[in-house]
Amino acid sequence: MFEHRQPLHSLVAATHTPFHADGELNLGVVEIQAERLIRDKVRFAFIGGTTGECHSLTVMERMELTKQWMAVVKGTSLEVVVHVGSNCIHDSMALAAHAQQLNALAVATFTPSYFKPNSVEVLVQSMAKIAEAAPRLPFYFYDIPSMTNVQLSMVRFLELAKDRIPNLVGLKFTNSDLMTYQHLLHLDDGRWDVPFGCDEALLAATALGAKGAVGSTYNFAAPIYHRLLAAFHRNDLATAREEQYRSVRIVQKLFDTGYVGAAKETMAMIGVPVGPPRLPCASLSDAAKSQMRSDLEKMGFLDWIKSN
Repeated sequence: MFEHRQPLHSLVAATHTPFHADGELNLGVVEIQAERLIRDKVRFAFIGGTTGECHSLTVMERMELTKQWMAVVKGTSLEVVVHVGSNCIHDSMALAAHAQQLNALAVATFTPSYFKPNSVEVLVQSMAKIAEAAPRLPFYFYDIPSMTNVQLSMVRFLELAKDRIPNLVGLKFTNSDLMTYQHLLHLDDGRWDVPFGCDEALLAATALGAKGAVGSTYNFAAPIYHRLLAAFHRNDLATAREEQYRSVRIVQKLFDTGYVGAAKETMAMIGVPVGPPRLPCASLSDAAKSQMRSDLEKMGFLDWIKSN
């Protein structure tokens, strides 16, 4: 019987996988990443996901990454959710079983996206195989159609899966469809844990009832979002909107520069050297790094991310 110890409320940082300049894993940096998250009062790390360049890692590397994170967070306030998604269901099963062996908080997975499930029924069958490999851990489906190009009804997924995946507790919704998001929050009398995955629209999702959020900018800009949430909860919408627009400006700059490489360079700016991305994600040129740093500094980024 699985134990749902902690829903993913508050901020969940989708962490970067650290690499050396030659593209090999640099697991020693995980401790620095965790220290930064703890300092910024982030409660959860979501490892090996999109931000973590999961499809560019071998199964063994992903297991090594999980082992390192679990060793580093032992005895701290930080909990680890392990993303196990892969184009190979059997690889995902092995990763899920490994996460359970190491006592992760939960596992999550997106859908295979090369050979794609052609119906919600097939998606449920696929996810059930992965979830049963870690039956003691809470299981989250990770809906991110912008990356997987799989656009199936998440409401129907939960309706079909709830009796077939005993450890299913919700889904990570990285999708700007706020109408569907509301349906998910209200489904089955609010049974499901549905952390929101679009940092640049956290305020909108919070106003609709979101209790948690998973995102990459929480690695380096968590204070912005803590202030946003605090302002919302004291009904100071002007301040909440101001903080959200700061997020929008940062996210836009990263996308304009080349998101994965730009986000990793932003981590370097705050003293967390996660290194370059691994091919096929492109590294930034020295000129692009310099320009991005200058632009972020001019907009006030370094002041915005100071903890109160």
